[in-house]
Amino acid sequence: MARPDRSTTRPIRKWYAAVATAGLVGTLVTGVTAPGVQAAEAAAGATLPFTSVEAESATTNGTKIGPDYTQGTVASEASGRQAVRLAAGQSVEFTLPKAANALNVAYNVPDGQSGAMAVYVNGQKISKTLPVTSKYSYVDTSWIAGSKTHHLFDNARLQLGQNLRSGDKVKLEASSTQVTVDVADFEQVAGAAAKPSGALSVTDKGADPTGQGDSTQAFRETIAAAKGGTVWIPPGEYKLTQSLSNVDDVTIRGAGNWHSVVRSSRFIDQSNASTGKVGLHDFAVIGEVTERVDSSPDNFVNGSLGPNSSVSGMWLQHLKVGLWLTGNNDNLVVEKSRFLDMTADGLNLNGTAKGVDVRDNFLRNTGDDALAMWALNTTNSNSSFTGNTISQPNLANGIAIYGGRDITVKDNLILDTNALGSGIAISNQKFMDPFFPLAGTITVSGNTLVRTGAMNPNWQHPMGALRVDAYDSAIEATVNITDTTITDSPWSAYEFVSGGGTGKAVKNVSVDRSTIDKVGTVVVQAETPGAVKMSNVKATGVGATGVYNCPYPTGSGTFALTDGGGNSGWSGTWDDCSTWPKPGGGNPDPDPDRNLAKGRPATATGSVDVYTPAKAVDGDAATYWESTNNAFPQSITVDLGKAEAVRRLVLKLPPPSAWGARIQTLSVQGSADGAAYSTLAGSKDYRFDPASGNKVTVTLPASAPNVRHLRLVVTANTGWPAAQFSEVEAYLS
Repeated sequence: MARPDRSTTRPIRKWYAAVATAGLVGTLVTGVTAPGVQAAEAAAGATLPFTSVEAESATTNGTKIGPDYTQGTVASEASGRQAVRLAAGQSVEFTLPKAANALNVAYNVPDGQSGAMAVYVNGQKISKTLPVTSKYSYVDTSWIAGSKTHHLFDNARLQLGQNLRSGDKVKLEASSTQVTVDVADFEQVAGAAAKPSGALSVTDKGADPTGQGDSTQAFRETIAAAKGGTVWIPPGEYKLTQSLSNVDDVTIRGAGNWHSVVRSSRFIDQSNASTGKVGLHDFAVIGEVTERVDSSPDNFVNGSLGPNSSVSGMWLQHLKVGLWLTGNNDNLVVEKSRFLDMTADGLNLNGTAKGVDVRDNFLRNTGDDALAMWALNTTNSNSSFTGNTISQPNLANGIAIYGGRDITVKDNLILDTNALGSGIAISNQKFMDPFFPLAGTITVSGNTLVRTGAMNPNWQHPMGALRVDAYDSAIEATVNITDTTITDSPWSAYEFVSGGGTGKAVKNVSVDRSTIDKVGTVVVQAETPGAVKMSNVKATGVGATGVYNCPYPTGSGTFALTDGGGNSGWSGTWDDCSTWPKPGGGNPDPDPDRNLAKGRPATATGSVDVYTPAKAVDGDAATYWESTNNAFPQSITVDLGKAEAVRRLVLKLPPPSAWGARIQTLSVQGSADGAAYSTLAGSKDYRFDPASGNKVTVTLPASAPNVRHLRLVVTANTGWPAAQFSEVEAYLS
């Protein structure tokens, strides 16, 4: 089947930055096991300071929407692919699972509208309202093939001004505009921290904590004066109109990310920090980025923090990227932070990263890969994404590893990927040069993927929950995938592919100890040559069949799936490589009149120039295979994918009269395993004549055994000193 470029359409992007999430201690709740609340999906993921309650699990007089997996719809970008739509005057009421004094709400309003939601606590309306706006939503990236208007949700937070207990109720009421509520995060926010001893306060240099004046210069002067020490950001809001640079050998600390807030779309932008040891802790940076402009450094950190730096306890929102890291960031730790509403990546290690650990962060509603490593210019090495929770990346992947050496992706929880991506992608897609492909050992362990994978409109076929992609070069690294849980994948669980459509091999991959519960189509989606060993992979609720094994392009080779033992629940193989499995559609009986050889892998003893064996099974009688000349006998072998009761062959040459009549002497052999072959039809002369369509039929006896591998052995050709076929067709009758 002809397919367009398999690109995930990741653009060439510069000047990004991303940060982590803040001091987290709690449970991410993503569904329903008690009234309005669901326990964490798995032990994987971050430890969070809030508990989330889904709107569709709460009490409402609004309209529940979803579940929906259709790219571009509001429900498809929601947590759990469901939400509650409120008309003006309608409400949704949450029952608190734990004590809280603050909430954050993920919501959507129609494009071009803004308003507020009234807030009620135990039936009493409070004076504060929750502002809602479409300002930061409805992002268009027309340069990314396959993207649609996306980033449909936004997040808004509010301190309630009172301490609530478990079982108390908080109601949100739409006031003047329609609001779709996705999920509410309830949190017990601690009081503001005290100024550390010896720290220099930005207010001492004239910073304005009311957010009215420009505090850029005050921040710069304080940072310069505090080298080797600490800059203190007291409670308040601070407006920065320009980015900071020369941030080196200094700690910047706030009173907590609900208390110390910096309003800036570009916080740090610098290519070098020679000393490093930069600390960024416990404050919020909230920007005004409403569109994605890849040439603009609209990031929390853009460039380098220098070696041995750390980021923790941050709240990052309304930026293009949290941290876009280039240069020396050796041994950087990014932890316990929140990344919300980025128009592109959450965090990207853009080459050179050594010993970086990104751990225990929460990321929601990113407009590209939530967490990415991209080995550009120099390789990333010995770095890890560990114990993060990622929800609703609405374009691209939850976690993407593009090249790099000795990389670890461990114990992450990834939920609800939406378009052009998988939950986790391990890839040799380079985007630009110089790129450093995957090398050493890539460890993917203990991750939980929930409702991940998507239909790629560029490929017109699905992307698996976990994808290994030999996009621009073969996978030569050792890739060990262990202890993975995949739940409710709308399409396939594991995908092995060469995304550029060139048949690069996926090799050296093993999958061990995986639990799969409810997968829409298949457990293994193999679309390129290679070899993977699967052990102790246990599946339930498989929608179509166990394996789709159809390497592309036709004739590029075979994909060997080795059974390491302990597998269960996914033994079947998809029968027809000309069609895609449909979610929940089972493995329908194939057309009994189909050509079994069309599009199947074909090999030969030799070929000339562009006349490769794949041309004999491509469905086009105008193209053809020609063997090595003057070297009979020659043979062509077609792998039918499984043993079939072949009873008739139709052999063709191109129909134009320029192909003069000729006789080819040939026999037919078959094999069940590709090793031991038996004769199905003895050697015989067959006349090909353009006057009668330039084709012949070979009838096989009813007693012939079922064969998977079909071989034609040619010993003579009166028209040319080589074996020639434009089509080898195989039929059941």
